[in-house]
Amino acid sequence: MEIRSNWTLEEVKSLYQLPILDLIFKSASIHRAYHSSKNLQMCSLISIKTGGCPEDCKYCPQSSRYKTDVNAQPLMKLDEVMDQAKRAIEKGATRICLGAAWRNVRNSTQFDRVLEMVKEISSLEVEVCCCLGMLDEEQAKRLKEAGVFAYNHNLDTSRDFYPSIISTRTYDDRLQTLQAVEEAGISVCCGGIIGMGESIDDRLSLLHTLATRAKHPESVPINLLIPVKGTPLENQLPVPIWDLVRVIATTRILMPKARVRLSAGREGRTLEEHALCFLAGVNSIFMGDKLLTRSNREYHQDVEMLKLFELIPCK
Repeated sequence: MEIRSNWTLEEVKSLYQLPILDLIFKSASIHRAYHSSKNLQMCSLISIKTGGCPEDCKYCPQSSRYKTDVNAQPLMKLDEVMDQAKRAIEKGATRICLGAAWRNVRNSTQFDRVLEMVKEISSLEVEVCCCLGMLDEEQAKRLKEAGVFAYNHNLDTSRDFYPSIISTRTYDDRLQTLQAVEEAGISVCCGGIIGMGESIDDRLSLLHTLATRAKHPESVPINLLIPVKGTPLENQLPVPIWDLVRVIATTRILMPKARVRLSAGREGRTLEEHALCFLAGVNSIFMGDKLLTRSNREYHQDVEMLKLFELIPCK
């Protein structure tokens, strides 16, 4: 199958609406054409600066606008970050992601400290990804020079549904950040969240936006909303497994070379549900008992799962 960037929205809908077994078979076949079905990238996410964010993203417990169980914390020290990174690498992580609850990157001593973290971690011969909010091309170049492999900046949802979730930055703001990242030569990590009250059309519009970029994202994280008390989305119901599998399979077909990462919301999902996601095209997960401020599937559970499915951690 050729790599395409000229998908129409109708084509995306037609794929998504295939009978579920046909859809999984198609996505699994494409997955195996471009990737080893036995390989799974293990990523670790370190929240280097937690809480106190001025944005109003309705899903996020780190927003200073909502009363949640998250208390604002200062930027972590280098030795603390390195300790967490080394422990994650020992457990099999080949990508270390650094997340900061900032609206945007500012040229400051704090950014200088983040650049130092990047340099030190990349010297350990693992991929380093950053998620620091909006940034300009010059800042992206500095991250590239420090050793950043990828930059995460999710679109979250469709352009139409986006204003229902966030008002403090625009969809175009996010696209401009992706452009700055690409122009600096950094790989793009960009996906979204399902379960926020969006329609199926919104999910497909998001995938269409990603799949019609001149260059597909290197990785596409698919997050399940984790409803958190105190946020406007605290009462959202869980996403049915078949909705998740359809999104994963459609993503794999549209962007064959991308890593499809099952990210937030894995805790509580069964082994059978994980197996369906891997079959449909997932080849990357976040490991570790915590994902930013929320609990994640426990490490020993993932070790047992990889053994059962005969999956091999890889770069």
